[in-house]
Amino acid sequence: MKMNGARILVEELIHQGVEVIFGYPGGAVLNIYDELYLASDRIRHVLSAHEQGAAHAADGYARASGKTGVVLATSGPGATNLVTGIANAYLDSVPMVAITGNVAVSSLGKDSFQEVDIVGITQPIVKHNFMVRDIKDLQRTIQEAFEIANDGRKGPVLIDIPKNVQAAEWEYDPDMKAPSVKKARKTSISSLDELLEMVKKAKRPFIYAGGGVIASGAEKEVLELSRRLDAAVGLSMMGLTSVPASYPLNLGMCGMHGQYASIMAQSQCDLLFAVGVRFSDRATGDLNEYTSKCMTVHIDIDRAEIGKNVSPDISMWGDVKMILQRILDVLPQCEHPDWLRQIEEYKSAEVLPPAKGFSPRAIIEEVNRHGDADTVVATDVGQHQMWTMQFYKFEKPQRLLTSGGLGTMGYGLGAAIGGCIANGRKRTVLFTGDGSFGMNLNEMATAVSQNLPLTIVVMNNDVLGMVRQWQTIFYDCHYSHTTLDRRTDFPALAEAFGAKGVSAHTMEELKKALDEADQSDGPVLIDCHIGMDEKVLPMIPPGRSARDMIVKG
Repeated sequence: MKMNGARILVEELIHQGVEVIFGYPGGAVLNIYDELYLASDRIRHVLSAHEQGAAHAADGYARASGKTGVVLATSGPGATNLVTGIANAYLDSVPMVAITGNVAVSSLGKDSFQEVDIVGITQPIVKHNFMVRDIKDLQRTIQEAFEIANDGRKGPVLIDIPKNVQAAEWEYDPDMKAPSVKKARKTSISSLDELLEMVKKAKRPFIYAGGGVIASGAEKEVLELSRRLDAAVGLSMMGLTSVPASYPLNLGMCGMHGQYASIMAQSQCDLLFAVGVRFSDRATGDLNEYTSKCMTVHIDIDRAEIGKNVSPDISMWGDVKMILQRILDVLPQCEHPDWLRQIEEYKSAEVLPPAKGFSPRAIIEEVNRHGDADTVVATDVGQHQMWTMQFYKFEKPQRLLTSGGLGTMGYGLGAAIGGCIANGRKRTVLFTGDGSFGMNLNEMATAVSQNLPLTIVVMNNDVLGMVRQWQTIFYDCHYSHTTLDRRTDFPALAEAFGAKGVSAHTMEELKKALDEADQSDGPVLIDCHIGMDEKVLPMIPPGRSARDMIVKG
């Protein structure tokens, strides 16, 4: 059946199982938007306030649903506005297909109106990108894009479609299956005998689990590995939901702002199982110290990560779930009672202040009590993000949406919108700061127009809190441009957008606001006023080790 390129795109998106697409229209994608209009009973489009917000929404949707997020933007500024969102998805290995329009092929390279080389611009931050210059290649290209986004280590793929290709006609075959572009991937699990010898020697095993565990669906295998080894589990930020918070050997997040018990157990272990992690500098600190006391096993789907930051004694690459299953087939039951007693001592050594008064910890724990195990939680980036990692108790995977690798302020609201839609429009929580929220607060318009049940908790301390913390500790209290001095009334702003806005200075006011939010069908913003010198502790200074940990002050 002959169709124009725009309809071929829409039909193939539906064929790929796409139910929701996020985007913003413009001249170079009008053909596509016309076809989306005609197919609105089969595919839903969510209009954002800005293309960056649309990209973050597609990212959040992908993380919460396990499906591929799709975002659409016009040429020129529409395309360039996607760049931060694409980079964010790339560094956090999120499957996304970004579709951009462009000027006609005959106008390329002539500085035509709203023309940019988005393929060249995004080359370093995508798994692959395409410019479709011929209508004959369009359907095949779309199929390849979805396959690449989900093959191996997941990530974003961009398709740039010139306007004349959208208008041209070609045969669409709903039964066509393009030749697979999957790379032949070897799985290396040949070191099982050596691994078993290391396990026999080990007295203090520790599992460091990351986002690769969630991506491969290996949560049950990691739990069983922990039980079989009698091993404590520490988590990267991306892996935080891979093990239930209630599991006794889950010590929480590792790294610069990790939990005390997790940091200490990792620093004292003699066997480190690193599963689905890339050993980010924020997680390792001083690399000379990081694995100096332990044997190291690194398991990851991306062979390029093996030995990149840490040189392991044993490495295995391939699908994490499959590799763990092979290990569990031969792994004996181990017992380490002395190590478990030591872990309990680390857990009982409380270095963080209890949840008293109107503190960040008290706020997060109260919000946690109002949710359940299925509540999707998004964060922006900064102190509130680290407090959420420390104090919110996640019981299920894919319930945390946060920017790990890129650290994108302004990520949270778009991600919360996408996550809420993916989670069946159940009440979704966003923890943000006044600095981060100011980046992309225009997406409040999207939350309101979509009537999404979002609870937006603004940790308002009138400063860029994390940067101020660093200025306090490392820069002699030189608070250069981190005191915001803004007069923004966030509750009034929320009301102006059409949402509910509430201010909270006490726990009683917060509880009342949360009760109101629970009864509301739409977005509710709660402006929580906290002290500007609240700090995220513990903290390991950059490039240092656990023995340099700051726990007070």
